[in-house]
Amino acid sequence: MMKQKLLGWSRRVAPLGLLALVAAAGTYAGPPATGYKVLRRIPVGGDGGWDYLRVDPDAHRIYLSRGSHMMVVDEVTGKTIGDIPVENSKNMHGIALATDLGKGFTSNGDANTVTMVDLKTIKPISVIAIEGKNPDSIIYDPQTKRVFTFNGKSNDSTVIDANTGKVVGTVKLGGKPEEPALDGKGNLWVNIEDKSSIQEFDTKTLAVKGMWPLAPCEGPSALAFDAAHNRLFAACDKVMVVINADNGKVVASPPIGGDPDGNAYDPATGLVFAACREGLVTVLHQDSADKYSVVGNVNTQFGTRTLTLDPKTHHVFTPTADFRPAPAPTPDNPRPRPEQIPGSFVLLELGE
Repeated sequence: MMKQKLLGWSRRVAPLGLLALVAAAGTYAGPPATGYKVLRRIPVGGDGGWDYLRVDPDAHRIYLSRGSHMMVVDEVTGKTIGDIPVENSKNMHGIALATDLGKGFTSNGDANTVTMVDLKTIKPISVIAIEGKNPDSIIYDPQTKRVFTFNGKSNDSTVIDANTGKVVGTVKLGGKPEEPALDGKGNLWVNIEDKSSIQEFDTKTLAVKGMWPLAPCEGPSALAFDAAHNRLFAACDKVMVVINADNGKVVASPPIGGDPDGNAYDPATGLVFAACREGLVTVLHQDSADKYSVVGNVNTQFGTRTLTLDPKTHHVFTPTADFRPAPAPTPDNPRPRPEQIPGSFVLLELGE
């Protein structure tokens, strides 16, 4: 995003009143109101902020980045079943799951490394040094058996062979990358935050295919993909732009909450979700490939800015914590941040 990404913190936003999950009457022929709400609060605790999280729907596990370590939570019981330290890093951002290989990969921003993890034992295998600076988001492509990191300070993507752990290439990008998405056919898209654009490249040849503007989006962050209609969903401040992946054209721009950093598309229900730091998850409905209705907002808690979707249960998970009010400004710290209360980290489960 255009603002600095900070683990577990963002600017203060005034709390919003509880909004019912109803369609915007009179604007469109909306779908029946969904009953999405917070079903469960899973107290995870532990030290550190947070960034991306991933769910493994087959193993019923949720992988959580926590800065200097990765926590693994049992999706059914809510119990923490693993906690993997990240060597020489306090700023782990993302997690890629190569479940077909039994491996996971973490992007360690301040160390310029990737940690390879054994998903069976939940233990680290090795640490991979990369030339890219500040690896942020990370994704695994099952087609090529490659892992791609997206490096915020060097404006490129590092390509790693997931079998060997060796770096096999670099893709130069047209600006600061945020979250990527794959189509399963050899194409990868990534949001370019500082250019408010989206870029595409080939996961096998690494050839760049193009970059397209995302107006009216500014500072795109999260990205999700709809394979059936070949549509991309880029979350931006107050708007979700829908892109035709065939030509890079924006075909819709429904409104969402402010300052999002995580989204997901559920092909079984046609719902699109966006997690917003101000304390809500916006729910959209896909009426057709190019038409989207705002179903409503699920009131969550300040700080819920990333999310993951379990496509089997159709439940959404979003993390946050409790915060103390920001201290008074000083000349040395004119914009003090709210302080996370130790041990208050929690995972919210949303569903019908």
